[in-house]
Amino acid sequence: MKTALLVIDMQHFFTEMTHDCLPNILKLNTHFKNNSMPRIFTQHGHTKEELTPPYKNQLVKKWGPSGSIAKGSPDWQLMSPIAKAAEGCPIIHKNTYDGFINTNLADVLEEQDIGRVVVCGVMTDCCCDTTARAAFNRGYETWLVSDACGTASKKQHEAGLRGFGYAFGEVLKTHEALGRDELQS
Repeated sequence: MKTALLVIDMQHFFTEMTHDCLPNILKLNTHFKNNSMPRIFTQHGHTKEELTPPYKNQLVKKWGPSGSIAKGSPDWQLMSPIAKAAEGCPIIHKNTYDGFINTNLADVLEEQDIGRVVVCGVMTDCCCDTTARAAFNRGYETWLVSDACGTASKKQHEAGLRGFGYAFGEVLKTHEALGRDELQS
């Protein structure tokens, strides 16, 4: 079964949440790159229209325009080490927690004959968890890498991992994922 790394929303907006997870995301990326395994990145953002009342996007309704990421803004940009890692890889632009909704992510995975996704990035309990659950619901074996995900608090992080691990897929640490036979070339 072919496996892809799915790196979620590693953008400047979330920098404070990434200090612990960024080194592990880069380890995963290096492994996938060195073994010619697919790597896919997402980038969350909202158009000017979505950030203008009346708000049609539920995330903008919930967080307000000041708590949302405007496409093209400095906060929208991928963090420098991630932008470098993403060179030559698909970048899926999304505007909600689920990386499959209103995007071509399913097509990208299908075109590459992917059967398993390894999910990391931010936020553990929002975009990572939601996209990982959506992948599971679409028939992909899904791993969520706990120490390669970050969020606003330890409590939120643990809750997201616990919910995903209970019903959807495996929750692994970076060294556990990298040690799996499925990730060896």
